[in-house]
Amino acid sequence: MKAYPITTPEDRATAFAIREKVFVEEQGVPRTDEHDAHDEQDARHYLVVSEEGTPCGAARWRTTENGVKLERFAVLNAFRNRAAGSAILQRVLEDVQQQHPDATVYLNAQLRAVPFYERHGFQKVGEKFTECDIEHYKMEWQRPGM
Repeated sequence: MKAYPITTPEDRATAFAIREKVFVEEQGVPRTDEHDAHDEQDARHYLVVSEEGTPCGAARWRTTENGVKLERFAVLNAFRNRAAGSAILQRVLEDVQQQHPDATVYLNAQLRAVPFYERHGFQKVGEKFTECDIEHYKMEWQRPGM
């Protein structure tokens, strides 16, 4: 699996199509909640492709008043449990670490994804909450060596 920052309109459209499939079609998230102004204004977008070159996952991150927020991590069903999520998360964390070495890095993890993020150095912060009818925990990244 290879993950990289998106630099072309074509890759961006592919990432949005992956998110549409995962969040809107599979999970029933309203389209108006899945796609927001940050997509166009201030988010940095990423794509992950399989060994065969098939686009299979997407993510984004942006700076907020609370630090750097990782968002919209989506992997197509056929590519889950094949390291696509790990590849894109690691690439995003490398870039965030390089560009914002002292920022708090956080995300809102769907309940079923909490163990995945824990394996990658995130810890739950606060109580469980519901967003778009899906249970989540806020999680913060514990930077290596801290």
